[in-house]
Amino acid sequence: MDDFVIYKSLQDLDEQAQELIQKAKQATDNAYAPYSNFFVGAALLLEDGSIVTGTNQENAAYPSGMCAERVALYSAISQNPQAVIKRMAVVARKKDFDALTPATSCGQCRQVMLEFEFRQHKPYEILMQNQERQWVKASSARSLLPFCFTNESL
Repeated sequence: MDDFVIYKSLQDLDEQAQELIQKAKQATDNAYAPYSNFFVGAALLLEDGSIVTGTNQENAAYPSGMCAERVALYSAISQNPQAVIKRMAVVARKKDFDALTPATSCGQCRQVMLEFEFRQHKPYEILMQNQERQWVKASSARSLLPFCFTNESL
C-alpha cells in the first residue's frame, strides 16, 4: 500500500472513515482552547469496533496542555491496555465556526502515535485534512515520521 492516499472530498472516503471523522468533529465541542481558539478532535477506531475520542486541552501554563491525539490514545489504553487501534481521524475547527479547518498532527503527537504502533506491533491508518482541504489517508504513523526516535528494545 502507498504511504498516502489523497481524497478530494470527504464523500470520496469510505463510510467507516467518514463516520470516524464525524466523531472527531463532534469531539471538538469538548475541546478546551481558550488561548488558541483552535479546537481539535481525534477519534480512534479500535479493533473491537469501539470508538474513543480525545480533544485538545490547553493550559495557561503553556505547554502544560495536551493535543487531542495524545488524549485519545492515552485514554483508550488506560481504559483497555490490550486495545488495538485500527484507524485514527484528526480534525480541527476555529472558534465559532462549524466548518473544519486543515490540521495535521504535530511532531510530538506523531512520535507518540508511532510508539502505539510499536506497542501493538501493527500499523494503523491516520486521516487528516491537508492545507488544500483534501483528506489524507496515511497508511501508518511511521509514514508520518520517517526519521523517528526508536527504542530497539520494543
